[in-house]
Amino acid sequence: MFKIGDFSKMSKVTIKALRYYEKEGLIIPSYIDEFTGYRYYESKQLLEISRIVSLRQIGLSIDEIKKIIKNNEPLDKILEIKKGEIENTINEYNYQLSKINYLLEEKDMKEEIFEKVIPACYVYYKEGVLKDYSEASLFIQKSGIECLELNPDIKCVEPDYCFVNYLDGEYKDKDIKIRYSQAVIKEDKPFKENDSIKFMDVKETKCICIYHKGSYDKLGVSYGKIMKYIEDNKLEIIETPRECYIDGIWNKENVEDWLTEIQVPIK
Repeated sequence: MFKIGDFSKMSKVTIKALRYYEKEGLIIPSYIDEFTGYRYYESKQLLEISRIVSLRQIGLSIDEIKKIIKNNEPLDKILEIKKGEIENTINEYNYQLSKINYLLEEKDMKEEIFEKVIPACYVYYKEGVLKDYSEASLFIQKSGIECLELNPDIKCVEPDYCFVNYLDGEYKDKDIKIRYSQAVIKEDKPFKENDSIKFMDVKETKCICIYHKGSYDKLGVSYGKIMKYIEDNKLEIIETPRECYIDGIWNKENVEDWLTEIQVPIK
Protein backbone atom coordinates (compact mmCIF):
# COMPACT_ATOMS: atom_id res chain seq x y z
CA MET A 1 0.00 0.00 0.00
CA PHE A 2 1.10 3.59 -0.59
CA LYS A 3 0.88 6.63 1.62
CA ILE A 4 -1.12 9.48 0.15
CA GLY A 5 2.08 11.38 -0.69
CA ASP A 6 3.52 8.50 -2.67
CA PHE A 7 0.18 7.79 -4.31
CA SER A 8 -0.01 11.45 -5.30
CA LYS A 9 3.39 11.25 -6.98
CA MET A 10 2.57 8.02 -8.80
CA SER A 11 -0.83 9.20 -10.05
CA LYS A 12 0.32 12.78 -10.78
CA VAL A 13 -2.70 14.02 -8.79
CA THR A 14 -2.22 16.54 -5.97
CA ILE A 15 -2.92 15.56 -2.38
CA LYS A 16 -5.51 18.35 -2.27
CA ALA A 17 -7.34 16.83 -5.25
CA LEU A 18 -7.19 13.33 -3.73
CA ARG A 19 -8.76 14.64 -0.51
CA TYR A 20 -11.42 16.41 -2.57
CA TYR A 21 -12.24 13.26 -4.55
CA GLU A 22 -12.43 11.35 -1.25
CA LYS A 23 -14.85 13.95 0.15
CA GLU A 24 -17.01 13.57 -2.94
CA GLY A 25 -16.97 9.78 -2.57
CA LEU A 26 -15.18 9.13 -5.86
CA ILE A 27 -12.10 7.36 -4.53
CA ILE A 28 -11.78 6.24 -0.91
CA PRO A 29 -8.44 5.26 0.65
CA SER A 30 -8.12 1.51 1.22
CA TYR A 31 -7.02 2.11 4.78
CA ILE A 32 -6.99 5.07 7.16
CA ASP A 33 -4.86 4.76 10.31
CA GLU A 34 -7.22 5.55 13.17
CA PHE A 35 -4.40 6.99 15.31
CA THR A 36 -2.42 9.04 12.80
CA GLY A 37 -5.10 9.69 10.18
CA TYR A 38 -2.65 8.63 7.49
CA ARG A 39 -4.32 7.50 4.30
CA TYR A 40 -3.15 4.53 2.30
CA TYR A 41 -4.00 3.47 -1.23
CA GLU A 42 -3.56 0.23 -3.14
CA SER A 43 -1.93 -0.04 -6.55
CA LYS A 44 -5.22 -1.05 -8.19
CA GLN A 45 -6.58 2.36 -7.22
CA LEU A 46 -4.23 3.92 -9.74
CA LEU A 47 -6.69 2.67 -12.35
CA GLU A 48 -9.57 4.33 -10.47
CA ILE A 49 -7.88 7.69 -10.18
CA SER A 50 -6.71 7.59 -13.81
CA ARG A 51 -10.34 7.12 -14.88
CA ILE A 52 -11.43 10.11 -12.81
CA VAL A 53 -8.62 12.23 -14.26
CA SER A 54 -9.49 11.13 -17.79
CA LEU A 55 -13.16 12.04 -17.33
CA ARG A 56 -12.22 15.41 -15.85
CA GLN A 57 -9.93 16.11 -18.79
CA ILE A 58 -12.84 15.81 -21.24
CA GLY A 59 -14.82 18.32 -19.22
CA LEU A 60 -17.14 16.16 -17.12
CA SER A 61 -18.25 17.66 -13.83
CA ILE A 62 -17.89 15.93 -10.49
CA ASP A 63 -21.64 15.27 -10.46
CA GLU A 64 -21.46 13.68 -13.90
CA ILE A 65 -18.54 11.48 -12.82
CA LYS A 66 -20.50 10.46 -9.72
CA LYS A 67 -23.34 9.30 -11.95
CA ILE A 68 -20.91 7.06 -13.82
CA ILE A 69 -18.89 5.72 -10.90
CA LYS A 70 -21.43 5.62 -8.05
CA ASN A 71 -24.77 5.33 -9.86
CA ASN A 72 -23.55 3.13 -12.72
CA GLU A 73 -25.12 5.34 -15.39
CA PRO A 74 -24.00 4.34 -18.90
CA LEU A 75 -20.85 6.19 -19.88
CA ASP A 76 -21.90 6.53 -23.53
CA LYS A 77 -25.13 8.31 -22.51
CA ILE A 78 -23.27 10.98 -20.56
CA LEU A 79 -20.59 11.27 -23.24
CA GLU A 80 -23.25 11.86 -25.92
CA ILE A 81 -24.68 14.71 -23.83
CA LYS A 82 -21.22 16.19 -23.33
CA LYS A 83 -20.46 15.78 -27.03
CA GLY A 84 -23.59 17.77 -27.88
CA GLU A 85 -22.63 20.52 -25.44
CA ILE A 86 -19.13 20.77 -26.91
CA GLU A 87 -20.47 20.82 -30.49
CA ASN A 88 -22.84 23.65 -29.56
CA THR A 89 -19.93 25.55 -28.01
CA ILE A 90 -17.81 25.00 -31.12
CA ASN A 91 -20.66 26.24 -33.32
CA GLU A 92 -21.03 29.33 -31.15
CA TYR A 93 -17.29 30.05 -31.29
CA ASN A 94 -17.29 29.49 -35.07
CA TYR A 95 -20.16 31.96 -35.37
CA GLN A 96 -18.27 34.51 -33.27
CA LEU A 97 -15.10 33.91 -35.30
CA SER A 98 -16.90 34.43 -38.59
CA LYS A 99 -18.35 37.67 -37.28
CA ILE A 100 -14.89 38.85 -36.21
CA ASN A 101 -13.56 38.01 -39.68
CA TYR A 102 -16.45 39.91 -41.26
CA LEU A 103 -15.76 42.96 -39.11
CA LEU A 104 -12.06 42.80 -39.94
CA GLU A 105 -12.89 42.71 -43.64
CA GLU A 106 -15.41 45.56 -43.30
CA LYS A 107 -12.83 48.23 -42.61
CA ASP A 108 -15.32 51.06 -42.08
CA MET A 109 -17.67 48.82 -40.07
CA LYS A 110 -20.65 50.92 -41.18
CA GLU A 111 -22.85 47.91 -41.85
CA GLU A 112 -22.43 45.45 -39.03
CA ILE A 113 -24.32 42.17 -39.28
CA PHE A 114 -25.88 40.89 -36.09
CA GLU A 115 -28.34 38.30 -34.82
CA LYS A 116 -31.43 39.06 -32.76
CA VAL A 117 -34.71 37.47 -31.78
CA ILE A 118 -37.83 39.33 -32.86
CA PRO A 119 -40.57 38.81 -30.24
CA ALA A 120 -43.87 37.27 -31.24
CA CYS A 121 -46.45 39.84 -32.29
CA TYR A 122 -49.93 40.30 -33.72
CA VAL A 123 -50.13 42.18 -37.01
CA TYR A 124 -52.53 43.46 -39.56
CA TYR A 125 -51.29 42.94 -43.09
CA LYS A 126 -52.18 43.69 -46.66
CA GLU A 127 -50.89 42.04 -49.81
CA GLY A 128 -50.84 43.52 -53.28
CA VAL A 129 -48.87 44.03 -56.49
CA LEU A 130 -46.76 47.11 -57.21
CA LYS A 131 -46.06 48.36 -60.72
CA ASP A 132 -42.57 49.27 -59.44
CA TYR A 133 -40.86 50.02 -56.14
CA SER A 134 -41.79 53.70 -56.26
CA GLU A 135 -45.34 52.68 -55.27
CA ALA A 136 -44.27 51.04 -51.99
CA SER A 137 -44.64 54.13 -49.77
CA LEU A 138 -48.14 54.85 -51.08
CA PHE A 139 -49.11 51.18 -50.64
CA ILE A 140 -48.01 51.30 -47.00
CA GLN A 141 -49.86 54.55 -46.30
CA LYS A 142 -53.09 53.31 -47.91
CA SER A 143 -52.84 50.06 -45.91
CA GLY A 144 -52.75 52.02 -42.65
CA ILE A 145 -55.66 54.25 -43.66
CA GLU A 146 -57.76 51.28 -44.73
CA CYS A 147 -57.11 49.37 -41.51
CA LEU A 148 -57.89 52.45 -39.40
CA GLU A 149 -61.19 52.99 -41.19
CA LEU A 150 -62.18 49.42 -40.34
CA ASN A 151 -60.85 49.59 -36.76
CA PRO A 152 -60.81 53.21 -35.47
CA ASP A 153 -59.61 52.17 -31.99
CA ILE A 154 -56.69 50.02 -33.13
CA LYS A 155 -53.32 50.83 -31.54
CA CYS A 156 -49.81 50.03 -32.72
CA VAL A 157 -47.34 48.41 -30.35
CA GLU A 158 -44.59 50.46 -28.74
CA PRO A 159 -41.88 50.56 -29.87
CA ASP A 160 -43.38 50.52 -33.33
CA TYR A 161 -42.70 47.45 -35.48
CA CYS A 162 -43.74 47.19 -39.11
CA PHE A 163 -42.15 45.49 -42.09
CA VAL A 164 -42.49 44.65 -45.76
CA ASN A 165 -42.02 41.25 -47.39
CA TYR A 166 -41.47 40.93 -51.12
CA LEU A 167 -43.13 37.64 -52.01
CA ASP A 168 -41.85 36.79 -55.50
CA GLY A 169 -38.81 34.87 -54.28
CA GLU A 170 -36.60 36.70 -56.77
CA TYR A 171 -35.80 40.26 -57.73
CA LYS A 172 -38.33 41.92 -60.04
CA ASP A 173 -38.45 45.54 -61.17
CA LYS A 174 -42.16 45.53 -62.02
CA ASP A 175 -45.36 43.69 -61.03
CA ILE A 176 -43.89 43.11 -57.58
CA LYS A 177 -45.81 41.08 -55.01
CA ILE A 178 -45.69 42.80 -51.61
CA ARG A 179 -47.04 42.26 -48.11
CA TYR A 180 -47.02 45.03 -45.54
CA SER A 181 -47.40 44.10 -41.85
CA GLN A 182 -47.87 46.36 -38.81
CA ALA A 183 -47.71 45.04 -35.24
CA VAL A 184 -50.71 46.09 -33.16
CA ILE A 185 -52.01 45.53 -29.64
CA LYS A 186 -54.22 42.47 -29.67
CA GLU A 187 -57.68 42.91 -28.17
CA ASP A 188 -60.10 40.35 -26.75
CA LYS A 189 -62.62 41.33 -29.40
CA PRO A 190 -61.57 40.37 -32.94
CA PHE A 191 -60.65 43.18 -35.30
CA LYS A 192 -62.64 43.71 -38.47
CA GLU A 193 -61.22 42.39 -41.71
CA ASN A 194 -62.13 42.86 -45.37
CA ASP A 195 -60.94 41.41 -48.66
CA SER A 196 -57.48 43.00 -48.31
CA ILE A 197 -56.90 43.81 -44.61
CA LYS A 198 -56.19 40.67 -42.58
CA PHE A 199 -54.78 39.84 -39.14
CA MET A 200 -52.43 37.11 -37.99
CA ASP A 201 -50.06 36.06 -35.22
CA VAL A 202 -46.36 36.19 -36.05
CA LYS A 203 -44.29 33.80 -33.97
CA GLU A 204 -41.01 34.69 -32.29
CA THR A 205 -38.35 34.72 -34.98
CA LYS A 206 -34.55 34.57 -34.95
CA CYS A 207 -33.12 36.87 -37.61
CA ILE A 208 -29.80 37.86 -39.10
CA CYS A 209 -29.95 41.63 -39.50
CA ILE A 210 -28.15 44.55 -41.07
CA TYR A 211 -28.87 48.28 -41.06
CA HIS A 212 -28.83 50.03 -44.42
CA LYS A 213 -28.39 53.77 -44.42
CA GLY A 214 -29.23 55.70 -47.56
CA SER A 215 -31.41 55.35 -50.62
CA TYR A 216 -33.42 52.24 -51.38
CA ASP A 217 -31.83 51.76 -54.80
CA LYS A 218 -28.66 50.66 -52.99
CA LEU A 219 -30.36 48.11 -50.76
CA GLY A 220 -28.99 45.40 -53.04
CA VAL A 221 -25.48 46.01 -51.67
CA SER A 222 -26.65 45.35 -48.12
CA TYR A 223 -28.61 42.31 -49.25
CA GLY A 224 -25.48 40.97 -50.92
CA LYS A 225 -23.49 41.30 -47.70
CA ILE A 226 -26.08 39.68 -45.47
CA MET A 227 -26.72 36.80 -47.87
CA LYS A 228 -23.00 36.11 -48.19
CA TYR A 229 -22.75 36.08 -44.41
CA ILE A 230 -25.65 33.60 -44.17
CA GLU A 231 -24.10 31.38 -46.85
CA ASP A 232 -20.63 31.48 -45.26
CA ASN A 233 -22.10 30.42 -41.91
CA LYS A 234 -24.32 27.73 -43.46
CA LEU A 235 -27.46 29.25 -41.93
CA GLU A 236 -30.90 28.21 -43.15
CA ILE A 237 -33.36 30.89 -44.27
CA ILE A 238 -36.93 29.98 -43.30
CA GLU A 239 -38.95 32.98 -44.56
CA THR A 240 -38.66 35.85 -46.99
CA PRO A 241 -36.59 38.78 -45.63
CA ARG A 242 -38.32 41.64 -43.85
CA GLU A 243 -37.57 45.28 -44.62
CA CYS A 244 -38.23 47.58 -41.67
CA TYR A 245 -38.30 51.25 -42.65
CA ILE A 246 -37.12 53.12 -39.56
CA ASP A 247 -36.39 56.52 -41.10
CA GLY A 248 -37.49 57.64 -44.55
CA ILE A 249 -39.06 60.35 -46.63
CA TRP A 250 -41.79 60.83 -43.97
CA ASN A 251 -39.34 62.11 -41.33
CA LYS A 252 -35.96 62.71 -43.00
CA GLU A 253 -35.40 65.25 -45.80
CA ASN A 254 -31.94 63.99 -46.71
CA VAL A 255 -31.99 60.61 -48.42
CA GLU A 256 -28.62 59.80 -46.85
CA ASP A 257 -30.38 59.78 -43.46
CA TRP A 258 -32.91 57.12 -44.44
CA LEU A 259 -32.47 54.00 -42.29
CA THR A 260 -33.74 50.54 -43.18
CA GLU A 261 -33.22 47.32 -41.25
CA ILE A 262 -33.10 44.11 -43.25
CA GLN A 263 -34.15 41.11 -41.17
CA VAL A 264 -33.65 37.60 -42.57
CA PRO A 265 -35.46 34.89 -40.57
CA ILE A 266 -33.29 31.84 -39.97
CA LYS A 267 -33.75 28.45 -38.36
